[in-house]
Amino acid sequence: MSYIRQRHICNTIWGKSNLDVLQDGENNTIGNSTTASTSTGATTNLNIDQVGNSNVITYQINGASYTGVINLAGNSNNVDLNCDSTGGNSSCGSANAVINFTGSSNDIDLDIGQTSSATSADVDIVGASGSDSNVVAATVDGNSAILTITVNGDTNNYLLDIDGNGDVNGHTLIHSHTGGTADVDITQSGINDNMINLTTSGDGHNIDIIQRD
Repeated sequence: MSYIRQRHICNTIWGKSNLDVLQDGENNTIGNSTTASTSTGATTNLNIDQVGNSNVITYQINGASYTGVINLAGNSNNVDLNCDSTGGNSSCGSANAVINFTGSSNDIDLDIGQTSSATSADVDIVGASGSDSNVVAATVDGNSAILTITVNGDTNNYLLDIDGNGDVNGHTLIHSHTGGTADVDITQSGINDNMINLTTSGDGHNIDIIQRD
């Protein structure tokens, strides 16, 4: 296992990766707006903790299996996490991602199965109480995709897109929102097996759901 604690990280890691990263303070970066940190290998286990404001995570995972947890505590943080960014070294066959955040004005962008659909994907995005004005964009291409969004806050924007082949027990979305003013766009595609379990609370929701066979 590799344990990294430094202010700015921008690197490429080859082979089986087990990484724990802790960054405490403002303006820390893992990757940047032009160059992502990358893991290339069969298996990636990645745990990142960022504490503070205006931190950046830009990470690409090229491998068959990804398991990871990202914990954010602060405001105006930016996460751009991609699994299966290039077809040559990756299938992103299975992905288990958890993103926990506490704070406001964060921008979270998650893409899984970009080049080829993941066989299975389980994604949990959780915003703690008082998490306001955040943007969550999640695109999951997987034959069996479970995407769970639970955010307790106000004026949040969710752009959720699940694609891939359904049946049997294919597309699944579980959405839970507590707070006021949520703008939610959900698209699910495939052949059969679409399912959405949606719970909202608060005022001023704008929810658009599209399911296709």
